[in-house]
Amino acid sequence: MTMKPMHWLAGAAALLATTALVHAEDMTALEAAAKAEGMLTTIALPHDWCGYGAVIDGFKAKYPDIKVNELNPDAGSADELEAIRANKGNTGPQAPDVIDVGLSFGPQAKEEGLLQPYKVSGWDEIPDNIKDADGYWYGDYYGVMSFMVNKDLVDTVPTDWADLAKPEYAGQVALAGDPRASNQAILAVLASGLSEGGKAGKDAGEKGLGFFKKLNDAKNFVPVIGKAGTLAQGATPIVVTWDYNALAARDTLAGNPPVEVVVPASGVLAGVYVQAISAHAPHPNAAKLWMEYIYSDEGQNLWLKGYCHPARFNAMAAAGKVPQELIDALPPAEAYAKAYFPSLDEQAANKEAVVAGWDKVVGANVQ
Repeated sequence: MTMKPMHWLAGAAALLATTALVHAEDMTALEAAAKAEGMLTTIALPHDWCGYGAVIDGFKAKYPDIKVNELNPDAGSADELEAIRANKGNTGPQAPDVIDVGLSFGPQAKEEGLLQPYKVSGWDEIPDNIKDADGYWYGDYYGVMSFMVNKDLVDTVPTDWADLAKPEYAGQVALAGDPRASNQAILAVLASGLSEGGKAGKDAGEKGLGFFKKLNDAKNFVPVIGKAGTLAQGATPIVVTWDYNALAARDTLAGNPPVEVVVPASGVLAGVYVQAISAHAPHPNAAKLWMEYIYSDEGQNLWLKGYCHPARFNAMAAAGKVPQELIDALPPAEAYAKAYFPSLDEQAANKEAVVAGWDKVVGANVQ
């Protein structure tokens, strides 16, 4: 299904007062059970990703009796699922309670029996097409693919995917993850394939592989996982990454070096991420309390402050719950006007093509 920016988050009616009352009673019991567990284990949450540093701090401030144990902040979506598989039956600190993964990884994890269902209190305000009907996974936020550019090292800032193949960008272009495991990198390949005229799914995935083969053959592609540090050091002057990551890095670097964030003219791809609770969570009540927090008005606005469009955005905006300054801090709406939201089937077909074909077609060991 193709969804249009800012309209995919269709609002819903407010919860009935009686439901809210029951929920308040349930929350008291949930908070007590979570405090008794005393810990929440997260994975793959860099503090500069979607404002997660502030989100985690907010949770800690609200629930100081619950220790937040953060595993491998740089892990990809596939790594998160593997962490659940590898820790079945393990109640120690290496077993994640919750995951935040790309949309296509939600159904995969459910099918494997890696998740347990839980419907947060804001469930009705999460659009139906980005959540599992039974509550095994649910959309949390979205962004669009962009170029993060070190202007000290790049004289002419690229404005579209085709520009990245120009000789002037030799040894400068990187992905923000390993395209064999990272949802962000897998969808970057899809976006490049769309810009090459591919149809979303396997076709765009294959055309995207061809595009990155062209970059690699021209020695423009750098097989290093790009982030703010590698950009600043000059190892990866151009990083293909989600807009919210690029904007956060721009703020963090504060002009040293100067950073420009570009939404390409074509192949504008939007990516939805989803939340879920591990079926083997050692702290299931803390996991549910975490979900309640991040889907609360406070949690959703903290994501928005981190430049991500949260799942409940439209409903919250209609209810006057979104501060205008957070909306004003986002790139202009026209930057998202051409964004394409690939369906689950399209993402799955692309993922299969990219993961299976990267080594054979591109042959660059990203690490």
